[in-house]
Amino acid sequence: MRFWKSNRQYAWLAGVLIGILCLGMGAVGDQFSVIWKKAVMICMECIGIG
Repeated sequence: MRFWKSNRQYAWLAGVLIGILCLGMGAVGDQFSVIWKKAVMICMECIGIG
């Protein structure tokens, strides 16, 4: 338990690195285009253009 108390100041860094890793895996797996299409369609529906 002492490990987490002494290294709490670096916990944000681990979170940032995991987030960057997940973003990179999504970009490599071609998920960016799928999410972009969904976001555009939702915006079009909310605005009322589509």
